[in-house]
Amino acid sequence: MNYKKKILIVDDLHPAFKKRAEALGYVCDDGVLLGKEQVMAIIVDYEGLVIRTKFHVDKSLIDAATKLKFIARAGAGMDNIDEAYAQSRGIICINAPEGNRDAVAEHAIGMLLTMMNHLFKADVEVRNRIWDREGNRGWELRGKKVALIGYGNTGQSLARKLVGFDVEVMAYDKYKTGFSSAYVQEVSMEQVVKYADILSLHIPLTRETRGLVDDEYLSHFKKPIFLLNTARGEIVNTQSVLNAIRKEKILGAGLDVLETEGFPALSRTSWYEELVKNERVLLSPHVAGWTFESYCKISEVLADKLEKMRP
Repeated sequence: MNYKKKILIVDDLHPAFKKRAEALGYVCDDGVLLGKEQVMAIIVDYEGLVIRTKFHVDKSLIDAATKLKFIARAGAGMDNIDEAYAQSRGIICINAPEGNRDAVAEHAIGMLLTMMNHLFKADVEVRNRIWDREGNRGWELRGKKVALIGYGNTGQSLARKLVGFDVEVMAYDKYKTGFSSAYVQEVSMEQVVKYADILSLHIPLTRETRGLVDDEYLSHFKKPIFLLNTARGEIVNTQSVLNAIRKEKILGAGLDVLETEGFPALSRTSWYEELVKNERVLLSPHVAGWTFESYCKISEVLADKLEKMRP
């Protein structure tokens, strides 16, 4: 009897991955309803583990997974995996930022245009019999300087999509150089804070980036800015954003992600009430990369990478 390697899928995943993996000779088991303790009890039988956002892979789980060869993250960020420890145990970690980069970029543009043109506020007012043209006068994107912090998959996708708006796109990436192109100009952080009209974050959550955007960070910008965060909520101090709005340092903030997400935890934060009452803040529930198309593309990207891993 031929031994088949087994993969445990513990988060919701498009069936395209399972179909491709089985064609490669793997057996895929559905563990979406399993809790951490249940997974700990059976992970010893698996060579592969597939997660998305809800499941955290820590040292204790990695130690229990003595046969584990790879961890696949259906998405971009790897902050819910102890990646360094996994790699020290010879476990390959793969993700799929290529699968949702267009979704995130389009969401960011949608948030930006909505804020700059007061579309949410205007819609609510008209529905409430308020016809305020002057109070909803907007800004045009043309001629603005858009600064991207981080120039990976989503940053590059956003830069390409912004070309048609006749904006100047610049990017700062601490770990990448020589990437200036027809779409973007590589700049220093000093240039970002001096020239930016719009700031969009596209960096992973690490020890270095946690809490990066705080009062001090925002104080360095020379012009009032629109802020977009479609990366990770913990990168931005929400109270600092609200402080900057009060000081007219931020004209509008589009936040798809927050330091605390989901209810009831979000409603218990010290800044929630101020956040939701602020008309200059536009919120969405961590869905920038979660479209009908990206749901499938993420699985296809993971399957491609799984196939390339085969000896």
